Amino acid sequence: MEATFEAARKRMVEEQILRRGIGAERVLAAFVEVPRELFVSADLRENAYEDRALPIASGQTISQPYVVAAMIDTADIGPGDTVLEVGAGSGYAAAVISRIAARVIAIECEASLVAMAKERLAGLGYTNVEISCGDGRLGSPRDAPFDSILVSAAAPAVPEALKQQLVIGGRLVMPVGDIASQTMVLIVRCATDQFIQTRLGPVRFVPLLQRESGAQTSA
Repeated sequence: MEATFEAARKRMVEEQILRRGIGAERVLAAFVEVPRELFVSADLRENAYEDRALPIASGQTISQPYVVAAMIDTADIGPGDTVLEVGAGSGYAAAVISRIAARVIAIECEASLVAMAKERLAGLGYTNVEISCGDGRLGSPRDAPFDSILVSAAAPAVPEALKQQLVIGGRLVMPVGDIASQTMVLIVRCATDQFIQTRLGPVRFVPLLQRESGAQTSA
C-alpha cells in the first residue's frame, strides 16, 4: 500500500502541480516527500491524492494540493526562511513548508486539530514545525518577524497584526472575502509602513475563525 501511495503522490505532483506551471524544484520535492494520506482520516486515504479539497475534523478541510502549492510558490519560501502558517488544520501545508523552510510556526484555533497535527508531524520526524492553538488573526509576535506568512482560511480583510509581523520584503498570501466571493491576494512589505497588494484570482476557503479566549496556548 505504501508503494501505491508513493506512486499516487508522484503522479499528483506531475499532473496537478507541475503541469499547471509550478516548476520550482524545492516545491515539487517537498510535495513528493510529504505523505498526504496521513493527514486525512483512514476512510479517505484512497482519495488523498485527488485534485480537490477533502473534509477533516471540526468542519474544516485539507486544501486541494495545487492550491497549497500555488500559495507556497507565490510566497517564494526559501531554505533559510521562518514562515508563519495561519489556519493549520490537519498540519499538511505546514509539513510541506517545513521541507523547504528553516522553521515553521503554525496556528490553529481548534484544539482537537492541533493535537492530531502534532501527532502526525512528530510521527514523521518533522522537528522544525511548532504548532499551537490560538487566534491566527493575531499571528505570533514572539516569533516574528517572518519571511513569509500563509493564511489557509478567508477573512474580510488582511489582519493588520499579520502585516506588521512581516520582514521588509516579506510576502503574505491569503484569501480575502466572504463565503460567497473570495480572492487570493499577495501582500509584499516594501518598507516599515508600505505594503503592495496584488489580487491573484478567485478561490474558496473556509472562514478564518477566532479562538473564543483570544489567547494562544500550546496543545
